[in-house]
Amino acid sequence: MTVPKLELVDLKKEFADGSVAAVDGVDLVVTAGETVALLGPSGCGKSTTLNMIVGLEEPTSGDILIDGVSVVGTQAGSRNVGLVFQDYAVFSHMSVRENLEFGLKVRRRSKKEIDRAVGEVAELLDMADRLDARASDLGGSELQRVAIGRTLVTRPSILLLDEPLSNLEAAARLTMRRELRRLQAEIGITIIYVTHDQIEALSLADRIAVMNVGKIRQIEQTSVICERPEHVFVAGFLGSPPMNLLRGRLFARAGGTVFEQGGFAVHLGRAAGRVPFDQAVVLGVRPEALHLVSAQAASIVGKVVIVEPRGPEAVLTIETGSVNLKAVAPAFERPDEGDVVGLAVDPATLVLFSGETGRRLDV
Repeated sequence: MTVPKLELVDLKKEFADGSVAAVDGVDLVVTAGETVALLGPSGCGKSTTLNMIVGLEEPTSGDILIDGVSVVGTQAGSRNVGLVFQDYAVFSHMSVRENLEFGLKVRRRSKKEIDRAVGEVAELLDMADRLDARASDLGGSELQRVAIGRTLVTRPSILLLDEPLSNLEAAARLTMRRELRRLQAEIGITIIYVTHDQIEALSLADRIAVMNVGKIRQIEQTSVICERPEHVFVAGFLGSPPMNLLRGRLFARAGGTVFEQGGFAVHLGRAAGRVPFDQAVVLGVRPEALHLVSAQAASIVGKVVIVEPRGPEAVLTIETGSVNLKAVAPAFERPDEGDVVGLAVDPATLVLFSGETGRRLDV
């Protein structure tokens, strides 16, 4: 059996004499050459997890294994793990060449080895013609490439990226996302990518681990996680707009099982055999699964209270019963604010979560 490149085992980090758990029992297995994004809001524990992997923080408990060997207690410089921060950490008074050489000079490598490694990384980053430029004269995306190159030149076993694009303008972020995808394809290095930006995670990662309050709520293939959230937090965090989440109860009615919250009701089209009638549930309704239909023929009728144009589509906020629903409609058929509309939804697209645990219910 192949040994994972990185394995986190029940990893915990507590602060304030144990009263604050920044990371609370994280388990994660990453294979060689894989890119995994740690995605979540500020304060969820993703950067603290990264700092423990590289060795800047020691875990309160749990283990970190690289190539099957525990590195807990091993100094950061001896783990062969590279970390790139969001603020670049480039020496502005040095040239690009001097920045790229720095880590190798600290390691007392020969001039021949340094020249070869710097030349290879400069070519990889498309900066061979900028080696003599001063870092102070570079733009944001160039600075980030230098920061990544200064780490790559030391040939780390794992590359850790902590919000690397957050300080860039939109156009530069797009350029750097393309650059990172190219680097992944060309060098095949194992990457752990920390971000709060789901677009970055979805465009760069093989798998996404969604974190909240120190825990990984779900880790899944990028192509699957949006369509099959396993936790109510994941459902409410991913997507633009995210899934509508409605707390209510299920009832047996003529024609099948019905979800109800106040004056809002929707048929689930499911048999009652495994339906949790005895507990509160959360119903997940994807905005893009809601379709506008004639109000006269619809089982769900509401008033449009907000219309948010987004180029070829519009995000609608529709008030129906006691709830507000987000729906997505093509721009050419969007209603006006104040219009009464009907909504149709395919019951197969509806998702149920436990009202107690937040976990997905398979019913």
